[in-house]
Amino acid sequence: MKKVVLVTGANSGIGLALCERLLSQDAQLQLCLACRNMQRAEAARQALLVSHPQAQVTLLHLDVGNMRSVLSAAEEFKQKYNRLDYLYLNAGIMPNPRVDHKAFYKGLFSSNVVRMFATGEGLLTQEDKVTPNGLQEVFATNLFGHFLLVRELEPLLCQMDHNSLVIWTSSSNAQRSAFSLDDIQHQKGREPYSSSKYASDLLSLALNRHYNNRGLYASVICPGLVMTNLTYGILPSFFWTLIMPIMWLIRIFTNTFTLSPYNGAEALFWLFMQKPESLDSMAKYHSLTSGLGNNYTQPHKVRTDNQVLSLICQSIAKKKLFIDSLRMHSPLSHGVLSASSSSAAPTSCLRQQSPSSQT
Repeated sequence: MKKVVLVTGANSGIGLALCERLLSQDAQLQLCLACRNMQRAEAARQALLVSHPQAQVTLLHLDVGNMRSVLSAAEEFKQKYNRLDYLYLNAGIMPNPRVDHKAFYKGLFSSNVVRMFATGEGLLTQEDKVTPNGLQEVFATNLFGHFLLVRELEPLLCQMDHNSLVIWTSSSNAQRSAFSLDDIQHQKGREPYSSSKYASDLLSLALNRHYNNRGLYASVICPGLVMTNLTYGILPSFFWTLIMPIMWLIRIFTNTFTLSPYNGAEALFWLFMQKPESLDSMAKYHSLTSGLGNNYTQPHKVRTDNQVLSLICQSIAKKKLFIDSLRMHSPLSHGVLSASSSSAAPTSCLRQQSPSSQT
């Protein structure tokens, strides 16, 4: 049986590099590129067909930050395919990134310079905004839209004859300090990217608790420090050109500087080669590159606690109530998701009351 693979954010960077590696490994797989910009998606498809002329590569229009688009894309995918083996949740945004220059120059000449570049902890802030659906843009794109996609593709992911794997692309910037159960959309903070990525780490663990007995497994990866369009948006391109020799030198001492999209996709590709049921359900898999340029994957336990994970698991158990409510208030035939029904998303789907917290 040919494997079916769906990759979001597949038209450039790590997503495109992953697709190239997947086709090099298994030319028979059915690969679907789910992208927001269809012109770029077609260019990516043509580039893949140049090196793999017999490959089966299709396109799917998907804007994970728009809930209507997610529902529509899921329906279209279910009409084309009757199974889904690997779902790569790779699309993500970091809008209007800002660098704390004081912290940057202080860190540049300190013993923490490697960690500063590797994680961006305390260094990066973003200016988030509210989408027409009433959600915070980063939360909607990096986390909730993908969660909704998993929920909608559940019939293809949970089948008796095979196990499937959902893989989240997280980040070394996924810091627990940026995440709060009392503000899961990060409306009050200045690090929505970090918050959303840590939340995706938690959601991956929660999906395992909820779905493993139905043949669906989840993993999360960190690509390391990779030079992509997202990275180049943080600082001017000339700056990266100036410090690139330094970064190559630093890579001798740290394996997290993967630098290229090909290297950054290492963990994503490695997971494709594994049996889903054999993976560590509590681990985050890191793409690593040695000083000699050798790529490898290494698991690290996700930092969390049972209380937080239990709350998220309880919230996931309520997901059908939210989906039904979403469809009732705004069926696809109407063509619009009302702000009122969409803004209820995190409350209905990702919220569980406790004495001092919500999810």
